[in-house]
Amino acid sequence: MLDIKFIRDNSDLVKDAIRKKQIKFDLDELLKVDLERVQILGKVEAARARQNAVSQEIPKASAEDKAKLIAEMTELKAGFKVEEDKLAEVMKRWQGLMLQVPNIPDVSVPEGKDESENQEVHTWGEPTKFDFPAKDHVELMLALGMVDFERGTRAHGFRGYFLKGAGAELSWAVFNYAREFFGRKNFQPFIAPAIVKKEYFYGTGHLPREAEDLYKTQDEDYLSGTAEVPMMAYHADEILMASDLPRRFLAFSPCYRREAGSHGKDTKGLIRVHEFFKLEQLVLCRADHTESATIHEELNRNYEEFIESLGLPYHRLLICGGDLSPSKVKQYDTEIWFPSQKAYREGSSASYYHDFQARRFNIRYRDEAGKIHFVHSLNSTAVATPRILAAIVENYQTTDGSVTVPSVLQPYLGGRAVIGHAVTS
Repeated sequence: MLDIKFIRDNSDLVKDAIRKKQIKFDLDELLKVDLERVQILGKVEAARARQNAVSQEIPKASAEDKAKLIAEMTELKAGFKVEEDKLAEVMKRWQGLMLQVPNIPDVSVPEGKDESENQEVHTWGEPTKFDFPAKDHVELMLALGMVDFERGTRAHGFRGYFLKGAGAELSWAVFNYAREFFGRKNFQPFIAPAIVKKEYFYGTGHLPREAEDLYKTQDEDYLSGTAEVPMMAYHADEILMASDLPRRFLAFSPCYRREAGSHGKDTKGLIRVHEFFKLEQLVLCRADHTESATIHEELNRNYEEFIESLGLPYHRLLICGGDLSPSKVKQYDTEIWFPSQKAYREGSSASYYHDFQARRFNIRYRDEAGKIHFVHSLNSTAVATPRILAAIVENYQTTDGSVTVPSVLQPYLGGRAVIGHAVTS
């Protein structure tokens, strides 16, 4: 959320952000409602001040004056109630509009209407090619007894799956390796809850925009699709010390996504599923753009180094304005090569927000001079399964249908170098 004073003083900049992010929003309507809010608030505060003054005068007044003051107090209370009701209604409209104001994108964010205009800014490795027809991960993993989609669908429904045998072992190996890899990057490890209060999804910006993609409980809480949400809630309504920043979290959590907007996309396999596990990088830092931008590059580079260590070709996309969510300042997507599709598919998303999220969560810090500021927030995927398993299997397949285990993962599989025999069902 942007500060209303900033919005008033920089309305042209905010309007350009609305245009660049392809958002339908009438900023002039917000400014009109805000003026109404300020005017009514002024009346309420004036009435409250007069009430306080009269209440102090009554005990000291003569009998005649006391009667006049009591009558005035009665009139003030009636008028005060009317203005308070007006203020409550205006505040409801104002808060709803404020939630729709987008963050200001960085100057480096390119113009563009949608994902088709995202810009490739970096590549690593040559796209994997074979001297035999490449199989997709579904065929490979079924043949090797690594996954069971039939029983997964029976148990869960559409997009259901069981990882089993070498599939489960490879998943654990990836996470154990990732835990150590990112642990060397000075992160504090967490296991985060997946059930989170509704207001915190508004805090991160997932609500109201992504309501259709979230699972809701009967208690009006939501199942999180990323550890970003509970980890931002971790310091909600707290004041940190500047000396404690930056705070670096590496959070493991189950993740749940309805994939409501993906009808007909990736209906088979492990690319797009309703539930999965993920390690998330999240950082809280000082209110400094240069520091935010530097850490953003660092978080994204952490992921790319991890993928490089697995020997998986990838490219990095700079997300254009029309594909950038309202809450974000800048975003990179790092996509991994899938030989069966002859295409790159998303493996990680790295973003920063300035104080947009922190204002909603009320996360602040006290600087060396004692002044209070809102923190800046950033996040990036560390690793998500089972999608990373699909990428490994496809890129490391061999002509006989077996899969070579990346060397860095072999110690976490008891030294196993090849997945080459099916486990019975």
